[in-house]
Amino acid sequence: MSASPARHKPAPRKRAAKPAAVPALGTPRKKTIAAGPTPDEPEIAVKPKRAPRKLKVKLPASELDRLQKIVVASLEDDKAEDVVALDLSGKAMFCDRMVIASGLADRQISAMAQHLAEKLRAEGMKRVPIEGANGSDWVLIDAGDIVIHLFKPEARAMYGLERMWGKDLDEVG
Repeated sequence: MSASPARHKPAPRKRAAKPAAVPALGTPRKKTIAAGPTPDEPEIAVKPKRAPRKLKVKLPASELDRLQKIVVASLEDDKAEDVVALDLSGKAMFCDRMVIASGLADRQISAMAQHLAEKLRAEGMKRVPIEGANGSDWVLIDAGDIVIHLFKPEARAMYGLERMWGKDLDEVG
């Protein structure tokens, strides 16, 4: 075999010169912002910061006991079954008391929630939000330091809030 002539690298190709690149600003909104305000356009005023929210004041134990009695009495008047009141002070940040009760039908549970909200408003509570009152298995009423759960019996057994927040909670910790 004869030796082949030495191979050499081909000369690099010459590239066509590109015009000077102008940085793309993106969307029309970005272009407007980059351009800045026009002389006839007033500058946008910066909103002042809102004052920090006031800390929620916890109700004294005597007031909580009074409201809890009103809640339990209202539920018993509406024929709620298995009414259980749990003291969660020191265990939960969102409330100090939890009341759990059962109702047999959607209409009964909705009526219990409405009656309870009316009685709490009569006692001076301004906002008593009700979640799930449109015919679900679980209705929650947030009365501030007292949270009320109204269940159908099957849903109550499934979620097991008494087991979750009951006396066993003390033994675990």
